[in-house]
Amino acid sequence: MRLNSIKPGAGSKKPARRVGRGIGSGLGKTCGRGHKGQKSRAGGFHKVGFEGGQMPLQRRLPKRGFVSLTAGRQYEVRLSDLDKLPVDDIDLLVLVQAGVVGADALSAKVILSGSINRKVALRGLGATKGALAAIEAAGGSVAAE
Repeated sequence: MRLNSIKPGAGSKKPARRVGRGIGSGLGKTCGRGHKGQKSRAGGFHKVGFEGGQMPLQRRLPKRGFVSLTAGRQYEVRLSDLDKLPVDDIDLLVLVQAGVVGADALSAKVILSGSINRKVALRGLGATKGALAAIEAAGGSVAAE
């Protein structure tokens, strides 16, 4: 096989339809657009959801619910992640620098997952009841600011 002999599979490439090129082409005169109306005109289009002036469906239905923009910026941190950190005083900045939480983090909460075997002091971080008990059992403390 040579690069100059490569061709696409039979029937995979069709020539573009040449509209408006006479009656014999099958797409002459109105070019497949029918007669009159907005869609037959050049530049004749309407926006998505337009219903001819009738109140569109997305405006007829009531608004519902709420999507929080900050929900994705609240992180959960495992006890085992805290155990691996080289520092004893842990706050959100330390977690960001260590790559435990994302750089866009607004808050973090320690959850009871894994174990902790050393004394750590949490500052400005939340903790679940189980995680709080595990940290205090290891001699640590949690100070929520």
